[in-house]
Formats: sequence, C-alpha cells, structure tokens
Amino acid sequence: MNQFTFAKQMLDFNRTTFANTVGAMSLFQEQSEKMMTAFVEQADWIPAEGKKAISDMSAMLRKTCSEFKKAVDENFVRAEALFKGADQTQAQ
Repeated sequence: MNQFTFAKQMLDFNRTTFANTVGAMSLFQEQSEKMMTAFVEQADWIPAEGKKAISDMSAMLRKTCSEFKKAVDENFVRAEALFKGADQTQAQ
C-alpha cells in the first residue's frame, strides 16, 4: 500500500472521528444549556445580572466551539491538499 494512501486514510478516519466527537459534544452542550436555562428561569433568587452572565457564557461557549470546529476543518482541508500534492509529485 502506498504510504500516501495510508496517510490519507488516516486523515479521513481522524476527520470522521473528530466530526462525530464534536457532534456528540454539541448535543451534550445543548441539553446542558436547556437544563440550565430551565433552572435559571425558575430560580427567583438569581438576580438579572446573574441570569445574563449565564446566558452570555452559553453564547460564548457555542461561538468558541463553532470557531474551533471551523479551524480544525480548515486544517483538515490543508492536510488533505498537502497529501494530494505529495501523491501527485510521487506519481510523476
């Protein structure tokens, strides 16, 4: 088996594993956020500033996770392009 083919298969495996892991973490985060929101709405003793802080924290977490996933996906594309270029060079 060609070493570049093997490396591309490893890259595809890692990409799929990452996508599945991020998807599962996203579902967990959404459920946790729903539970926290329900709790905060029912807790009269939490001041409005505290409720806003919790809401802002959830929004920041969603944004950060999205940016992280975007950055990793971009790097997977770069790595795949690197392997394609190296494979084409070796074929010549």
